[in-house]
Amino acid sequence: MDFSECYQDSVSSIAAAARSGCRKQVRRLIRSGFSADCRDNRGWNALHEAAAAGSKGCVQELLSAVSARSRRDCTAYVNSLTHEGESACFLAAKRGHLAVVRLLLRARANINQLTNDLSCPLYAAVDGGFEEIVELLVRKGAEINGTHTASCWTCLHQAVYKGHTLIVRILVNVCNLEALDDHKISPLFVAAQYGQRECLEILINAGANVNVQAADLATALLIASQEGHQACVDLLLDSSADPNIACSRDWFQLAIHAAAQFGHLGVLRRLIAVTDRGCDRGTDMVSPLYLAVNSHQHQCVEVLLRESYSPDAQDCSGILGLSSPLSLALSFTSHKPYSESVRLLVAAGAQFNKDDWIYALATDQTDLLQLVLEHRWLSGPDTSTSHGCSPSSHARARLEPQELQDLLHVALGQIDFAPSWLPLLLRAGLEPSLLLGPQMFEQAGSEVLNYLLEFVNWPTLPPTLRNILARRQEEGTWEPRPHLESISCLAHICRLQVRAMLGSDALMRTDIIQELPLPRILHPFLQFRDIREPG
Repeated sequence: MDFSECYQDSVSSIAAAARSGCRKQVRRLIRSGFSADCRDNRGWNALHEAAAAGSKGCVQELLSAVSARSRRDCTAYVNSLTHEGESACFLAAKRGHLAVVRLLLRARANINQLTNDLSCPLYAAVDGGFEEIVELLVRKGAEINGTHTASCWTCLHQAVYKGHTLIVRILVNVCNLEALDDHKISPLFVAAQYGQRECLEILINAGANVNVQAADLATALLIASQEGHQACVDLLLDSSADPNIACSRDWFQLAIHAAAQFGHLGVLRRLIAVTDRGCDRGTDMVSPLYLAVNSHQHQCVEVLLRESYSPDAQDCSGILGLSSPLSLALSFTSHKPYSESVRLLVAAGAQFNKDDWIYALATDQTDLLQLVLEHRWLSGPDTSTSHGCSPSSHARARLEPQELQDLLHVALGQIDFAPSWLPLLLRAGLEPSLLLGPQMFEQAGSEVLNYLLEFVNWPTLPPTLRNILARRQEEGTWEPRPHLESISCLAHICRLQVRAMLGSDALMRTDIIQELPLPRILHPFLQFRDIREPG
């Protein structure tokens, strides 16, 4: 039943007069025999109306009239409750009527009377920010550590939540600073959660525990980091809050993970400086890079990588079901261009596994493979010492042997897409002999196979491969270009030898060819640019 709406036809004349604050009218009605205790549909009587309206004069008239009958009647009257369990003292405190509260307390109002929803005069005054009433009620002995909501908040919790700093200063001297609600959240945690920096400072100075943890192990530092309250994070860290406390029962979560997940760059930078780097690669831990990638917080990804967090992190297959941040980032790129996180990770040297290579090779879209080749050498020169490298190539790193092996494994399993990936790989310096095997020769289309053969000395192929070519030619599944059925010309053999001496990576991807004592017109030929790519 809703007791909050007042029906006008149920309000007594004396209650209506008390509501309007007309003391003379209240006195006249009392003398005329009207009852001061008559209630409306909400259970309100004239005293409730007078207290809520803040009419000290009407309250005095009503209390005098009832006390004239007996003191016991007056005590019962002053503590009478509405249908929602609200006393006159509660209503006056809720609306900030200090003089009325004083008058009701002198009339023996129950200072700790609870409403149906567990509130009380002190909690109502705290909620409204009425410092003088709070100070009065505390001085008169109000219960200060009681819980007054379904979630078991105390008055201190509520004062902090509302940011009533003056009231917090009153309460910290008398309240339990470590009072916990039903989720084991303390007032200091509430201050951090809602960004109440001044209240947080008052609590810290009063001796509240800065490393308090909620039921789920979250710390005040974690929640402030999650919400992006930079000032609270700074204050907590300056007050010796520990950024390396585990904040989750499920995995080793720290405050830095929350900052990375929710994209709070300033907080993230502050936490990077103080967080144990064990979380970067540590076993049974999770790098904050995972959280930044998963939430598409590209700027946080960039900051972490710039601060030397590993682009490979640790294998979190057992914790998150993910083998690397790159695998996570690539999982968001299906049927779309690669994300900014992918670009940042690749540029930082993130390693590819078999599953990662599938995203680059099992498609006719080459943007991801081109990105990889911009930043990684397939093999060949050490980027720090290679002769003739362009400035941009110094940022590249070699593919690890296992990465190259995985690339070849995936490539040979995706021969249908070879028209897309084969030209890119060969022009990037992949040694073509790595692809010269029965699988490629059996499955590749005619144009793909011809393109591959242009990068080798075809008459020297092993007999097994030559037999496959002969059979396919007979079957009509391979149509060689005319010159492939003859002996390789001397010019072709020479360029193969040049590439072997310089290294395929250096020849195809650096300016070393510019240093050779050869006419510039030969450069495209030596770099195989004269060969028509497969359609």
